[in-house]
Amino acid sequence: MEPSAQDQKVNKLQEELEKTRSQFYIYYELTRAMRTTLRLDEIVYIILTGLTAHQGLSFNRAILFLVDEENKKIKGFMGIGTMDTQEAKSIWRSIEDQKMDLYDLISTYNRIKEDRIHPKFMEFAQSLSFPLAKESGIIYEVLFEKGSLHVTEDVIEKFKNDSLVRQLNLKEFLISCIWMKDRPSGIIVVDNYITHKPINEEDVRIFNMFVEQAAGAIENSQAFEDTLVKSHTDTLTGLWNYGYFQYKLDEELMKARSKNYPVSVLMIDLDDFKKFNDSQGHIHGDAALREISDVLKENARPADILCRYGGEEFSVILPHTSKDDAFKIAERIRQAVAQDQIFGHTFTVSIGLSSLPSDDTDKGALVEKADEALYQAKRQGKNQVVLA
Repeated sequence: MEPSAQDQKVNKLQEELEKTRSQFYIYYELTRAMRTTLRLDEIVYIILTGLTAHQGLSFNRAILFLVDEENKKIKGFMGIGTMDTQEAKSIWRSIEDQKMDLYDLISTYNRIKEDRIHPKFMEFAQSLSFPLAKESGIIYEVLFEKGSLHVTEDVIEKFKNDSLVRQLNLKEFLISCIWMKDRPSGIIVVDNYITHKPINEEDVRIFNMFVEQAAGAIENSQAFEDTLVKSHTDTLTGLWNYGYFQYKLDEELMKARSKNYPVSVLMIDLDDFKKFNDSQGHIHGDAALREISDVLKENARPADILCRYGGEEFSVILPHTSKDDAFKIAERIRQAVAQDQIFGHTFTVSIGLSSLPSDDTDKGALVEKADEALYQAKRQGKNQVVLA
């Protein structure tokens, strides 16, 4: 016996009610998860997990792009998803076998940060970059539109030459701008690249709710990170300060141990700086420190973490750098400082160098050994690099 029209209506209402209840539960859980951190990368990972998890909106792929005003680019910040059907089936099977819920998926990010897993799609998403100009097509156009754009398979042909569409091989997708402080700051793109499941009106509505939530969370996170950068920046030289050196060395050593790659540490001290300060005065001394900081920046690599350790002492963390390679960089720094003239004065530096794993694996011991090597350089006549 077929259900009556009334029964069908009741069943449909029950299904809609259950779907709405589920959506609000997901929304609540993600809001709660986002309150556990203020780090931008972690916030974004939670948002994208909510968009792609089975308990969330269950899109196959989600990517966040952020506007880089300084370099006039729209750059891929993070992406969650898969590159192909085979990888998707493997990941989905693993999630099902391990009975992973939303929080299990979010916690996976710790393994990514520690370099224990390398999601291919995330690396691909982070490699994407578009000029902040009309030539970038849809990703640029959407930046100045509030609300999402639903591009269906019926109209995708119009975008076949679009750079974003081609690089992601998009068929049907949602794309929306993130507005913060009344200006466009990023873009979120989602699609069903693997399953080809159609995107319906309800998906669009919930997606728009997520985007609004994401904007607030990302804005708070960026404000926090701006404050963090300021609190970890040396006001005189613009370099990172002692606190940041300690924080980053912990982080770099943790990644190096898990991935089994070397990290080196330089401790750098200006020779006879007190004599210059006493004879020339503190104003000239401060100016000299700023000039020398610029020389250090010019001769360190972009990936190196250069800090003012205190007074006239500096420190450098060199990730993925062996002792031999670190020695070459230290020598380059030493020679560059000695060749520079500041207020008609030639400065020199003494440098101590230690490395993981050749000297030690403990943070405190590495810093201490680099420091001991630095003072040995002082005792041996200054203006030289000494290895731990």
